[in-house]
This record gives sequence, structure tokens and C-alpha cells, in this order.
Amino acid sequence: MSLVVYPGTFDPLTLGHQDVVNRVAAHHESVVVAISDSRSNTLFTMAERVDMAKAILVGLPNVRVMPFSGLVTDFARDIGASLIVRGLRDASDFDYERRMASLNRTLLPAIDTHFVIPDDRYQSITGTLVREIALLGGDVSPFVSPVVLAALQQKYRERRSPAAPAP
Repeated sequence: MSLVVYPGTFDPLTLGHQDVVNRVAAHHESVVVAISDSRSNTLFTMAERVDMAKAILVGLPNVRVMPFSGLVTDFARDIGASLIVRGLRDASDFDYERRMASLNRTLLPAIDTHFVIPDDRYQSITGTLVREIALLGGDVSPFVSPVVLAALQQKYRERRSPAAPAP
């Protein structure tokens, strides 16, 4: 069985990420969208990111969403994956991802990394930019699913709401 891992922080999952998942799912028997616990500051908790991804990708029967921590190579080996997939938007992505693929190959020679380029419409979308636009009150609906849009609006509404006065 062809089991592929598509790892990332997915904070949040964008339409570009979804496009990569759709492309990979069309060519592989089983895809695991592996959501990293990430050591950096994330807007959404691990549970929120997993729940959103599951809600968004529910229509793809050969796609599962799983959280992971630690090295992606360890996770891939533990679930029996034969391939890691990474999305590429531009040359700077390629340079970074090429280095990561090389290091991953050193850590686990049995697994390879393939790069997938999302549709041109999604080339400039990043989770960081989506979060910043949403924080500043901009419309991110062209970049994310309605599930993520609602979650972003709720998250920033909570952050902007003044704390309730103490009794």
C-alpha cells in the first residue's frame, strides 16, 4: 500500500495546502496529513488545527489527519509511510525544502521526499500572511476554507474583546 505523509504546522490550513492534499490523494492510496505540534508560537492549538483539518478534508476517503511531535522521519517510519510530500510555492521554498529533504534522507534513507506545486492561484498564500491579514481585519476568504475563516474570525474576536471586569 502506498502511504504518504504530508507534514506541516498548518496554522491554519490554507487553500494551497488543500490543493496539495487533493493532488497527492489523487495519486496515492493513503495520505496522512500530519500536523506538527510545532515548537513555535501558533495561533491555533494542536487540537484546533487537527479538528479544522479533519472537517475540511472529510470528503477525501483516503486522507487521514493525525497529530505528531518530534521528527517527521520518526513519525513516517512509525506509521509505515513510504514517502514524504511537501508543497512548493517558489524558489525560496525549494531551497529550504531541498535542505530538509536531504537531512531527512540522512536520518531515514528508506523514505524519499516529493515536492508538489499547488495551483497558480495559491502560489502566494502562506499561513503567516493569512493570520496577519485576518489580525488586521482583512478578508482572507479567498485564501482559506469557510471552516478556517470562521475559526480565524472567532479567534481574533476573542483577542480583541476586553476582559470581563472582576466582580
